Amino acid sequence: MRLRLMEATVDSLVELGWAGTTTTVVSRRAGVSRGAQLHHFPSKQALVVAAVEHLTDRRRDDMRRHAESLPEHDRIRGVLEILAAQFVSPVFFAALELWVAARTDADLRESVAPLERRIGRETHAYAVELLDIDESRGDNRQLVQATLDLVRGLGLAASLSDDAARRSTVLDSWAAVLERELDQS
Repeated sequence: MRLRLMEATVDSLVELGWAGTTTTVVSRRAGVSRGAQLHHFPSKQALVVAAVEHLTDRRRDDMRRHAESLPEHDRIRGVLEILAAQFVSPVFFAALELWVAARTDADLRESVAPLERRIGRETHAYAVELLDIDESRGDNRQLVQATLDLVRGLGLAASLSDDAARRSTVLDSWAAVLERELDQS
């Protein structure tokens, strides 16, 4: 039941936005009584934050599975594709709705900010792991952060229109930069 509620929450955020996502709408979409929903999640804020957190963790597991099949000859480009896919996913768009709402809602920001910091640190660490680099060498740390900023920006662009072709050419160019600049010794 919790999983159905969380998935319905993310779907609602993506489809209806923060304002259109209500606990009543989520309960209906999940096929769960309002009382059962309130038992698990006493507020919209608690429900939405839990849903984004849970599905972010699930997406990370998906990333790990995809990473297992990366070819060694074009690993950096494959890593970029895996990272970029996270920022054009429904979970990212749901999180984006939270960020925008949290900008002007102090209570929501109090819940969202720590979650986003944790996810940011974990994503950074996972990118370092996928790239198989030592982030203390050269400019590696900054290059990884620039990579994450780049794919997040591409995700923002994708929230308004399908720009998969442009995203692909940008990732090709950035892969060449990383191949040249990362200290992989």
